[in-house]
Amino acid sequence: MSLTPPQCRAARALLDWTQGELARRAAVSPGTVRGFECSRHVLHRATLAAIRQAIEAAGVVLLDPDAAGGEGVRRA
Repeated sequence: MSLTPPQCRAARALLDWTQGELARRAAVSPGTVRGFECSRHVLHRATLAAIRQAIEAAGVVLLDPDAAGGEGVRRA
């Protein structure tokens, strides 16, 4: 499963995190999070994995699109 910019923004909203907080927890630069969420660039696999891990470690589940609806996020 991947992580899309809208999912990243939604996950931060659920967690009440700023872009800076996510960047700190994922050990990436705030500009990386900002650029990804604005769809200005595609993340390297390792960077994407670090952001996903930070989000999931905080208790957010990333949902794939399926017959019931599109991609999304929810609390674990």
